[in-house]
Amino acid sequence: MKRSEVLQAQSRATDSFATAGIRLTAEELERIEVAGFGLGELAVQGLLLITYINTERYCAKELLLFPRQTCPEHLHPPVGDDPGKMETFRCRSGKVYLYVEGDRTAAIHATVPAGSEPYYTVFREVELNPGEQYTIMPGVKHWFQAGEEGAIVSEFSSTSRDKFDIFTDPRVERIPVIVEDE
Repeated sequence: MKRSEVLQAQSRATDSFATAGIRLTAEELERIEVAGFGLGELAVQGLLLITYINTERYCAKELLLFPRQTCPEHLHPPVGDDPGKMETFRCRSGKVYLYVEGDRTAAIHATVPAGSEPYYTVFREVELNPGEQYTIMPGVKHWFQAGEEGAIVSEFSSTSRDKFDIFTDPRVERIPVIVEDE
């Protein structure tokens, strides 16, 4: 991903957080992570996030999705003696469609990103509106997509070890690679 794309996405995220009434410090705004997952289509499959704290005991983040933006399917596996990340998503603004393992919802609201259909395998839909939350247990495949207005989700979890996340799509690169503009 080009540095200019990262800066543009961070600026847009700053505006979205402010509009939602989520106040971030100048230092936090500077470290908004832009996760494009190496897929080259940030507006379709991507995620912006700020990590407030991540220790050996717990983690707290804000996740921001632009309208209809999707975080690709993945799971949080065991790491050593740790059973894997357990996380609670609490919708703060907009609407988010979360998909987890279980009985398939007959008519889902999300649109699976074109060209990535084989990598989306779980379709039990959980719709989250502001003030609603859902807890994802360790090792459970999940993915999520914002509604028409985008979404902000607070994540409360056990320790986050992003580099160990397992994505269904082998093309995904979880840790962003940023290149300077030419």
